[in-house]
Amino acid sequence: MTAIRQDAWSVEDDLILAEVTLRHIREGGTQLSAFEEVGQKIGRTSAACGFRWNSCVRKRYDEAISIAKAQRQKRSYIRKQNPVGVSQVAAFASLDTVEGGYRTDGTSEDTLSIDAVIRFLRQWKGSVQETNRQIKMLEKDLREKEEELNQLRSINDRLSKEVNEVQTDYRVVNDDYKALIQIMDRARRLALITDDEEELKSRFKMDANGNLERIE
Repeated sequence: MTAIRQDAWSVEDDLILAEVTLRHIREGGTQLSAFEEVGQKIGRTSAACGFRWNSCVRKRYDEAISIAKAQRQKRSYIRKQNPVGVSQVAAFASLDTVEGGYRTDGTSEDTLSIDAVIRFLRQWKGSVQETNRQIKMLEKDLREKEEELNQLRSINDRLSKEVNEVQTDYRVVNDDYKALIQIMDRARRLALITDDEEELKSRFKMDANGNLERIE
């Protein structure tokens, strides 16, 4: 059974959540299935993943979400435009046939079917080439987005390192500041004690016989 984590979300957790959710959007999946997949990967509930996505992570990926939705629409359009199957070949071929298996020119159904299949395959070849071109464009867009994501990861790692260094410097300065305050407090107390001693000394004077007498 997957352990349910209670610790804070890390940068890596957010990246995994974003990657998986964007992939599901791009491929036509649901966000719920994306949250379930993320939950299995990082040991959190799908509800926690959904809350994190909607409350924090989603707003950082508005542009990527729009691109993923556009890619999903292109994939759907391509599938609808190119549904290839044997039944479709037969249907296309039957367009040139007439009742009784002969055309008006007297040629047989077999000859017409072969011609129709050839025309269909030629059209289908052009459709496949166009589909491949669109797929290459989508793959290019995806590679560019992956490169951009890697750059953002690199920037994030660098900024996280800088933040850790700043936090370390802050702790050092804060410790030095506290030590300085303690030293100043001690010096102030010593100064007060010295002033009191000087005040006590100034209340007495020595007479001609070497005795101290109080000055009223």
